[in-house]
Amino acid sequence: MREHARVVIVGAGIVGASAAYHLTKLGWKDVVVLDKGPLYETGGSTSHAPGILYGSNASRLMRRMAQYTSSLYDGHTFDGEAVWYGVGSLEVATTEDRLKEIWRRHAQGVASDADIHILSPKETQELVPMIDDTVLKGALYRPSDGVAKAWKAAGALALEAIETGGAEFYGDTSVLDFEQDHGRITAVITDQGKISCEQVLLCTNIWGTILADRLGVTLPMMACAHPYAITDPLPELANEPDWINQPSVRHQECAMYFRQWDQGWCTGAYRHDPRIVSPYDVGDDAFHTWRDEDFHPATSDAIDLFPCLKGREYTNKVNGMFVFSIDGYPMMGPTPVPGLWTAIGVWVTHAGGAGKCIAEWMVDGHTEWDMREADVNRFHAHQRTPEFVKIRVTQNYREVYDIIHPLQQMENPRQLRCAPFHQRLEAAGAHFFVPSGWETPQWYESNTALLDRYTDLPQRSGWEARGWSPLQGAEHLAVRETGGLFSLASFTKLQIEGPGATAYLNRMAANNIDQPVGKIVYTTLLNDVGGIKADVTITRIAEERFWLMTGAGSGPQDIAWMARHLPNDGSVTLSDLTEQVTAIGLCGPKSRLVLETLTSADVSNEAFPYFTAQQLEVGSVPLTALRLSYTGEPGWELYCPAEYGLTLWDRLWEAGQAQGLIAAGSGAMGSLRLEKGYRALGADIGTELTPYEAGLGWTVRLQKKDFIGRDALVAAKAAGMQRKLCCMTFDTADGMAMGGEPILTRDRKPIGWVTSADYGYSVGKFILYGILPLDEATAGHQVEIQYFDQYYKATIGDDPLFDPKGLRLKV
Repeated sequence: MREHARVVIVGAGIVGASAAYHLTKLGWKDVVVLDKGPLYETGGSTSHAPGILYGSNASRLMRRMAQYTSSLYDGHTFDGEAVWYGVGSLEVATTEDRLKEIWRRHAQGVASDADIHILSPKETQELVPMIDDTVLKGALYRPSDGVAKAWKAAGALALEAIETGGAEFYGDTSVLDFEQDHGRITAVITDQGKISCEQVLLCTNIWGTILADRLGVTLPMMACAHPYAITDPLPELANEPDWINQPSVRHQECAMYFRQWDQGWCTGAYRHDPRIVSPYDVGDDAFHTWRDEDFHPATSDAIDLFPCLKGREYTNKVNGMFVFSIDGYPMMGPTPVPGLWTAIGVWVTHAGGAGKCIAEWMVDGHTEWDMREADVNRFHAHQRTPEFVKIRVTQNYREVYDIIHPLQQMENPRQLRCAPFHQRLEAAGAHFFVPSGWETPQWYESNTALLDRYTDLPQRSGWEARGWSPLQGAEHLAVRETGGLFSLASFTKLQIEGPGATAYLNRMAANNIDQPVGKIVYTTLLNDVGGIKADVTITRIAEERFWLMTGAGSGPQDIAWMARHLPNDGSVTLSDLTEQVTAIGLCGPKSRLVLETLTSADVSNEAFPYFTAQQLEVGSVPLTALRLSYTGEPGWELYCPAEYGLTLWDRLWEAGQAQGLIAAGSGAMGSLRLEKGYRALGADIGTELTPYEAGLGWTVRLQKKDFIGRDALVAAKAAGMQRKLCCMTFDTADGMAMGGEPILTRDRKPIGWVTSADYGYSVGKFILYGILPLDEATAGHQVEIQYFDQYYKATIGDDPLFDPKGLRLKV
């Protein structure tokens, strides 16, 4: 066995093999892959995976990973045998609700330019003659999907990685520990000896946490037992020429999937009590004891869809372990331990794409696709606790085939992260959402009287009405008219200080951070190809101290990105103040009238200009006031030590009543920000867009000597944009979108996708933002939006629609 490697990949299943394949394709040599089992049927999840690949997914990233994976597997062979069968896939609907859902999934697929279709029951039966078309309402069909012989696909990729001369695979080799030097991994200790290395990539899936725990990296995942079984040969399949010739079938209403297996029929079932297992208790392989009680309900459900299965015996039974993360997404990328990478929580469906992404990340430092959903650094502290992990993994298993509304909130656990003034929010009848575990008001029942003031609010029904209230519109208009208080407790609040802080932040940010004390700067943080990693505000609190504010969801990833680039000389320290400091948003035309009654400071426009910060006192509460607002209204973000938060809320509320101040929720803030054209990270902007494409070119200071992504932006600016983020409005009052829908030409060819959508209550139009090719992005140009099975005309307009010159903010 080799004694040195550039990278050691632990795990030779489909993910480890894919990673090695892609690393060698990108030119890396000295790639060593280890597995404690035999090559290439190692005994892990890949060894028993049914191999079904479905390209439909609510996530654009996961759809692209799956689509790439099918193209990767296609054409590979192992021992002269094909490892990929492009037979297509079906998702059948037996209820009206499921039929609507597959239309939604169809639209999502079209947004990724996928070859995807809605079939009639008869057309479905023509593809799978065994199916009873009388119980069907329709089906979603992707002809480019298929089935892989999973461990043989891993073997095929591994052999090609070996043949390039860049990789070596070793089976029956257990990794016992690691060596580190000043925190960086320098060697892998195995039962066959030590391998010195520069980097380690964990692809250990169901055993994922075991080695990561040794290095202090907690991966919130668990192993789950899942049964599938195969019948004896069926007469109905006697004349099938291949191992699989018919499309695979998902019957999600009954949490089941099916596929041909030679001349037998395979049935997989999720409708049973979840069997969740700690990685430490998985054992030597992924095969667990069969449980008849888990599979029994599936037998009758299968007969309902495939009557020919009545009386048939399932003789080949598998109860295999596979991995679930707490949110269903992979855990990939560089960890806080220098040299340690992960690609865990990946199924066969996405393994090809995952290998592509992790290889790009390791070789180039960036990926073609935005990895925000899959970044291993995305988790908050509470999400890594054993209790939370077990609760969420268990629920994710139950819901794996459920219809999940995009605004559906977790029900358990709750009350984990609450603002210091949470009791006041509850008393006001807050309807809480839980972004990143924070109990955050979406709207307030105490504002019901506003519905008598604003009587022309558009209504919603059905799918789009879930997780929505007309009170969001009423609060929106009230904030524009008088003002509102917003809980900003969930904001991630970072402090950067030290003699090197200014130079460090100017290196990280596209905008110029070297401003006078008290100045606020809005900026993007970019990767080395100019893609947007984050958009933040940075405030110079003192000569060598800055505050950086970012969103709750993006906080952990932003902290990891910032920490990864800290200078090694100790000249800069990075601290997370989120738990120590709380925040309240005070905004609206009368916000100054409220604040000036509570402080002796001069808060006039002349004394306290827009985008500046000052230290104030509200009564006995010391605070830092930032004059800015995500709503497009004049106002302040008020930050104080958390223990003063309740008093601050009470004082602001009491003083605000004379001015008609209301408590307003995130629902109103969402529509307010959309009217003003403010971008949302992870929706409108991300690493796949430059600031120029995102309409944020005004935040870039190319004249700065050096910052991450500068060279790429110079080149991008010289080359010119090929696409851009656009503002659109529906042409008719009945248009609807919620984000992720395809944008089509008038002859219904896909050209882009919707990033954000909501009604603009102040402008009286339904607003959409979306990414479009530059030649389609002209103001006045008409497009169509597909929402479920409906098509609505929209027109590209000005950006932003509300107060385009920003005059309201600066009064």
